[in-house]
Amino acid sequence: MSTILITGMAGGLSQTVTRKLIAAGHQVVGVDYRPVKRPPNGILVYQANYNKTRIEDVFRRHSFDVVLHLGRVGNLREEMGKRFDLNVIGSQKIMNLCRDRGVSRLLVFSTFHIYGAHPANHTPIYEDEPIRAGTDFPQIADAIQLDNMACTWIYQHPEVATVVLRPTNVVGPHIRNTISSLLRAPTFFQLAGFNPMFQFIHENDLADAIITFAVGPRRVSGVFNIAGEGSVPLCTAFKMARVRVYPLPASIVAATLEHWAGFPRYFINFFKYPCIISDKAFRETFHWSPRLSLEACIWDTVARTREKQQGVQAWRR
Repeated sequence: MSTILITGMAGGLSQTVTRKLIAAGHQVVGVDYRPVKRPPNGILVYQANYNKTRIEDVFRRHSFDVVLHLGRVGNLREEMGKRFDLNVIGSQKIMNLCRDRGVSRLLVFSTFHIYGAHPANHTPIYEDEPIRAGTDFPQIADAIQLDNMACTWIYQHPEVATVVLRPTNVVGPHIRNTISSLLRAPTFFQLAGFNPMFQFIHENDLADAIITFAVGPRRVSGVFNIAGEGSVPLCTAFKMARVRVYPLPASIVAATLEHWAGFPRYFINFFKYPCIISDKAFRETFHWSPRLSLEACIWDTVARTREKQQGVQAWRR
């Protein structure tokens, strides 16, 4: 069985991947720049910034077969300089440690957001499409630089099987990102006149895809999009989540959302224009497909919140 390092262990996705790997008999070590209050199954977890020498100590103490670098910092509450240090400088350090320490497989977690939501996008978007997001929104510059750096690293170091993964909107009961928070909200302000198509992938399906690369029979390098089943208009997705949608002018919605702490400004364009990706390459390369339907994916994300809301309403009556 493999010994696997997973970064971002304070996040819901990393913990989901960890639980699945442990259940399959693999040894997992976690690391995060944030404190991890309840590590899965009592695994060993280090608190270390990815760009500091402490991460070197983690690699010296363990011999890793696989590194799953899931700890990309997307939280805009963190200062831009800190995000750059963790996402770019820190990721470069982790990749170089993988090379120096004989790691066999490396996964670098990126995002489909780097494509940008743009009226010139065609459908679907493949992995070799232009990266448009950084032209108007410097908030996402560190994510683009991380992705570009990892893509270049693949060709410079073929001795390490490296995958750069660009998932669509990740949702699920343990995920605390922007789109999951909006789906759980009781109301949402739609941009009047806009209703773009959206894709989602459930945390369990994404975790299975990551594990397929990590411990599966195929040792492959490359850049891969990944998505769940189908796509749906944004307003329909909110209706599935039982969110009350109120159409408002785009300027008012933008001004309202920008006052929400940590809301990424670039995300507003995703409420205007479609950004639908093709994950055909990943499915064919790794013989993988998602298990959850789009409806099940959305409902599992919001079910606990809706149950609590119904309980409060019943108590008030």
